[in-house]
Amino acid sequence: MAFAGHCGIDIDLSVLGDDVDVIAALFNEELGAVIQVNNADVETVKQYLAKVGLDTCVHSLGSVNADDTIRLSHNDAVVYSCPRDALQAKWSETSFRMQSLRDNPDCAQQEFDKITQDDPGLSVSLSFDPQEDISARFITASTETRTATSIITDIRPKVAILREQGVNGHVEMAAAFTDAGFEAVDVHMSDILAGRVNLQDMQGLVACGGFSYGDVLGAGEGWAKTILFNNLARDQFESFFHRDDTFSLGVCNGCQMMSNLKSLIPGADHWPRFVRNESEQFEARFSLVQIGDTPSALLSGMAGSHMPVAIAHGEGRAEFASDSALAACDSSGLVSLRYLNNDLSVASGYPANPNGSPNGIGSVTSTDGRVTIMMPHPERVRRAINNSWKPEEWTEDGAWMRMFRNARQFVG
Repeated sequence: MAFAGHCGIDIDLSVLGDDVDVIAALFNEELGAVIQVNNADVETVKQYLAKVGLDTCVHSLGSVNADDTIRLSHNDAVVYSCPRDALQAKWSETSFRMQSLRDNPDCAQQEFDKITQDDPGLSVSLSFDPQEDISARFITASTETRTATSIITDIRPKVAILREQGVNGHVEMAAAFTDAGFEAVDVHMSDILAGRVNLQDMQGLVACGGFSYGDVLGAGEGWAKTILFNNLARDQFESFFHRDDTFSLGVCNGCQMMSNLKSLIPGADHWPRFVRNESEQFEARFSLVQIGDTPSALLSGMAGSHMPVAIAHGEGRAEFASDSALAACDSSGLVSLRYLNNDLSVASGYPANPNGSPNGIGSVTSTDGRVTIMMPHPERVRRAINNSWKPEEWTEDGAWMRMFRNARQFVG
């Protein structure tokens, strides 16, 4: 618990009694549980445990401390004391050695070294109020009838929630856009290829995350080629991207797929492709990111904000054709998201930069801002409760719900 919380603990083993082998007691394998509660709640917790018959085996063991030390004492004598980070490094070394053999050894070393480095932890700073529903005025409209009766009309433009074989993020994505005031339409690629769905009827297009074709054809590339090598699909997508009243979003596998469609997308010449993570492993983390000042319609009003987001991908490293292409993209003002270290510097090392993308690049947008692609999964943390850590003041909506409401505001 101290390792996970990066804090020291003082443990009092006096509850074991006087005539006891402390070392043997510490290594016993009897069943038990340790819980941490606020000081003010200790008696309440004990009273509850007494009601369920556990009062005879409940003891207060100790508390956290401010000097980041693991300290065990018995009858006022210190039995063992060690800095938390040194002990955590010893505990983690076996896993580190295995990781070095299995994964990229440089990434394994960077993650291991993090144990003994100062880490302020996750933080949030927003340029907007996440509880403000900027899409509410677009969802309903009041009209007066001849009898002066107010009629509320639900106005929901259609957004295509696009998926292919293996994609698994479509339900969460549909829920996010539905809550923002859209009619989310489930669209499988087979619907487009068979002519059952036409993108001309949509105002939004969202390519969702997952593993199209199991990624065996390359990250999102098999999905993209289904479009590029089929005249019906290619014409539909190109026509959609060229309409000035539409928006598009690609997330994770959808980001990889759309990056391969950049020849069809106006103002996407600077986009990279996304390849195998530098760690050589699938990365599922809760990563800190910062929103850039870009024309992205979906990230409007969010520039300068930093907050955590879910990531889950095996191929998220942005790869550019050349150093000059990277420099051109980086200086274009169209990098819409970067990975951060917890000290708020741009992350170049692992695991704060989970895939090894240069300059922390995690998202880019088109020059007119209508198309945004990103590796992270904002739809998975749109509600405050979905975040594994959040500021106490967040209630129902997390920070990322603003992105979906921005889409509704863009449509108008």
